[in-house]
Amino acid sequence: MSEIDHAPSVPGWVDSHCHLGSLGAGDRAGDRAGDTAEDPTEDAIVQARESGVIAMVCVGTDLDSSRVAVELASLHDDVCATVGLHPHDASHLASQWEALADLARDERVVAIGEAGFDHYYSHSAPPEQEAAFRAQIRLAHELERALVVHSRDAWDDTFRVLAEEGMPAKTVLHCFTGGPVEARRALETGAYLSFSGIISFKNAAEVREAARLVPLDRLLVETDAPYLAPVPHRGRENRPAWVVEVGNALAARTGRDRAEIAAATRANAATVFGHPF
Repeated sequence: MSEIDHAPSVPGWVDSHCHLGSLGAGDRAGDRAGDTAEDPTEDAIVQARESGVIAMVCVGTDLDSSRVAVELASLHDDVCATVGLHPHDASHLASQWEALADLARDERVVAIGEAGFDHYYSHSAPPEQEAAFRAQIRLAHELERALVVHSRDAWDDTFRVLAEEGMPAKTVLHCFTGGPVEARRALETGAYLSFSGIISFKNAAEVREAARLVPLDRLLVETDAPYLAPVPHRGRENRPAWVVEVGNALAARTGRDRAEIAAATRANAATVFGHPF
């Protein structure tokens, strides 16, 4: 398969990383019980189901978004939640940590994070990012939950801290943007690699090369919605339904069958997040 096939895909996809509460304009948290036609979050969930997506992992990046993720998981059986503090928001560790750690104990929470380093923007200082990352790794160990890692321009720091704290048995490198060197390094640690719509971008040759190295039992797919819409939707607000397009692109770029990718990534999501997808 040399080109992406945009024909209808097989059902059974799991979007392993999305931000449902960030979809659409404005804060719609108060509208979720209302008419779904006026709620972009509910619309996106319905559209995902109609596209063959059987589950979505809604990811927290701070206290407010983590609460939204847990709320959505309480309303929808096919939505799971994570609780975390993104490296951009790491400076809020002291003020949010107690409530975040308490929320993480909710039975609908399947992972801690996204946590890690972002040296591209550095909205929080590197020492603050490291402190927040370490705290979340420790919480993942304590609660025996998966860890969802954000790493941008920070591979050495990411692997250093994971090694020093001890990598949780189920660790996901979300929106993997490294090349073959970073992929091999990640696989040696036992991590799972999750690929987003970037796999379909013209300038992502190294990401595609990395994806070809990843065995089926370590692959995940995600949208990171509302960000990083895949081709042919690039430039639009992303949505969980388009994880099908991500899966199609991953299959095409690695020479695998779409059904094989769907089945493998669904099984891996169930293993990582402890949920019967």
